[in-house]
Amino acid sequence: MRPSQIQRLFQQFPEFSIQENISKGWELFKVQWLNTIAFTLLVFSIQGFGTYYLKDYALLVSVVISPPLTAGYFLVANRVSRGVEVTFANYFDGFSYWGILILTSMVSGILTFLGILALVLPGIYLAVAFMFGIPFALFSGMDFWTSLELSRKLITKNWWKFFGFVIVLVGLNILGFLFFFVGLLVTIPVSYFVIYSIFEELTADALAETEATHVPQS
Repeated sequence: MRPSQIQRLFQQFPEFSIQENISKGWELFKVQWLNTIAFTLLVFSIQGFGTYYLKDYALLVSVVISPPLTAGYFLVANRVSRGVEVTFANYFDGFSYWGILILTSMVSGILTFLGILALVLPGIYLAVAFMFGIPFALFSGMDFWTSLELSRKLITKNWWKFFGFVIVLVGLNILGFLFFFVGLLVTIPVSYFVIYSIFEELTADALAETEATHVPQS
């Protein structure tokens, strides 16, 4: 992102409709519902395997594997939104941006954890404020720290609205869990698609093209 794009990003108050974006996230999900559910089931399996069979390394596996898998939802949502063809392999495109994703996720996690240890409230603030860290890392072309700062500054302008949005997502996933756990196969990806929908809406003027801008790593 150029300075002029960053300036455009903060020119307007980040207002959005939670209801409308949940609807948009649902529409994104419906386009690739079968692939998305299959991918989510695979993610659950990978995480379960790591927890059960690699107990001593479960945290390390999560740190290395989870960010690229999470990015897969955002990258697929971006392709669907732009009307680009999606294949199951695209859900793993996050591994092409492994370095920036690991750093973004790890630093945000550490800072949030330290905030919780400090007074709890700073951790809650950062957990919400860093919500767009990975999308910015993918689509802005900026380094991990700038991506986190862009996310924090943008969300802080309307933090309470974003906090309410997070509460809604938590409630949605609790409902998914209550539906015999299987509901999470829908509510988790829909949650990521809704986050992407809001990100796209709020950054449309600043990011002329909302496709991944970081050069894939070999």
